[in-house]
Amino acid sequence: MTYGRAPALEEATLKTRITKMLGIEIPIVQAPMGWIARSPLASAVSNAGGLGIIETSSGDLDAIKGEIAAMRTLTDKPFGVNLAQMFIRDLPGMVDFVIKNEISFVTTSAGDPSALAPQLKDLGITVFHVVPTLRGAEKAIAAGVDGLVVEGAEGGGFKNADGASTLVLVPEIAKRFDVPIIAAGGIVDGPSMAAALAMGADGVQMGTRMVASAESPIHDNWKQSIVNGSEADTVMVNRHHRPAMRVFASDKAKALEAANEPAALDIDAMMGTYFGGDMESGFAMSGQVQGRIDTIRPVADVLREAWDDCQSVLRTLGTAAAEGSISA
Repeated sequence: MTYGRAPALEEATLKTRITKMLGIEIPIVQAPMGWIARSPLASAVSNAGGLGIIETSSGDLDAIKGEIAAMRTLTDKPFGVNLAQMFIRDLPGMVDFVIKNEISFVTTSAGDPSALAPQLKDLGITVFHVVPTLRGAEKAIAAGVDGLVVEGAEGGGFKNADGASTLVLVPEIAKRFDVPIIAAGGIVDGPSMAAALAMGADGVQMGTRMVASAESPIHDNWKQSIVNGSEADTVMVNRHHRPAMRVFASDKAKALEAANEPAALDIDAMMGTYFGGDMESGFAMSGQVQGRIDTIRPVADVLREAWDDCQSVLRTLGTAAAEGSISA
């Protein structure tokens, strides 16, 4: 890969290393959000040409196993599973389940990549590790992963509070390692997707945009908080504790951030927000990109418009550069 340029795109079909490696049409991966990245949302993403991912960060493993099985009935397209190591009580059992169900793509996160990557790769599974820093990328590459999900601190959900933005991380990591990269954090549409590809990514991951989709299972109050919120309406709770999280700036979250008090993950409270719509009960994970989301739309429309607009931006910039006339 040449640093600072978009990955090579085939003019007729506009494929990247991600589309080729994962067998998908659109290089957009849905984020593995706890309790949200279940079969209705993930299958919609896969059926739309992207890659749906089933989560494990909720720790609700029996339900998750059922969701993985349900994917086989809802889509015949590729999909993957995220293994959030810190949140899985029976990690060996979950790994065995993934292997027995012939999952071909896994992202690993919240743990040491060397604990899982060699075993999964030996079985022919493609493994990407989620990294929030250059040091994290170095460890993942040393563990032999096939690629990286490079996650900027502006994204919603569990975060490394010391991490940098996507704009800083993606080109820094792409310059050093010639592996496929999925850029995560701040990606919502064609222009932001084109920017990620120009920085060296081969695909993107969307989280907050997927939360505010028609197929997202969470309460409409949360979706509306994204639609109505600005880029300034998120906070980082547990900045000096674990796990750090970027969340919607509810009164509760703002108070905890200001006081620098540990924010406990109360499952009942979280369910009150996720499915009861009480925005002051738990924490609604949301990224700064919510300021650019103003409608709740079907996943298929989001993916197709983003990819079409991304291709248009890249080709327009290429034509303008050839003519020596790039301008705003």
